Amino acid sequence: MTATEIAVLAFAFFVVATLYTTVGHAGASGYLAMMALVGVVPDVMRPTALALNILVATITVHRFRRARFFSWSGLWPFLLGSVPLAAVGGALRLPPGTYYVVLGLVLLASAALLVWRVYGTGFRSDDEGISINRAFAVPIGASIGLLSGITGTGGGIFLSPVLLLLRWCGPKTTAGISAPFILVNSAVALVAGSFSAGSLPPELPWLAAAAVAGALAGTWLGLSKLKQRGLVITLAVVMLVAGGKLLAFA
Repeated sequence: MTATEIAVLAFAFFVVATLYTTVGHAGASGYLAMMALVGVVPDVMRPTALALNILVATITVHRFRRARFFSWSGLWPFLLGSVPLAAVGGALRLPPGTYYVVLGLVLLASAALLVWRVYGTGFRSDDEGISINRAFAVPIGASIGLLSGITGTGGGIFLSPVLLLLRWCGPKTTAGISAPFILVNSAVALVAGSFSAGSLPPELPWLAAAAVAGALAGTWLGLSKLKQRGLVITLAVVMLVAGGKLLAFA
């Protein structure tokens, strides 16, 4: 990467991490969108997004847990299904054209889910109590785990809408469950992917520093009830553009 591309990506990753961590996510789909826009190759995109996810999700887990928005009983059924499938997905290496199609569709779906996350109605607004249907949670986790491993996302962008739509818990508890889900799946997929082709860029420390700074800002803002609607919609537009670009040139 050129110095300009590194600077642009670092700033973009700071913004992405800030926005995503306000709702308990780690930002992988946003990092992938930004890397797609500057032309980073798939073999670098996926492990980079997963590595950043691990760093950012660790901070998010710590802060939401301290704020008492973590639920092991709500988390483990999803992990039971997702962990083995995240390993399978992480070990797969799709041809570049196929990867671009899959990732493009994931980015478009993620953009739609981000908009829904901001404007959606009908989900619980309180964080009192949690009721997870474990029989459904395990296969849901498995599906998300496979997709997260293949694409290099942690799966939180898909888990959160499920928790909210089914009214299994409130927004802050959803974030408290999504963050460790992302952390575990990202770590599993990254380790599994280390046995196939893929490499981390030498610029990773700069990108990681930007993402960590964004995570520190975003978790603080999210727990302080920041209204981030306009910024999230802007990010969704960027993801739509990146997803469209990947599908157009796949």
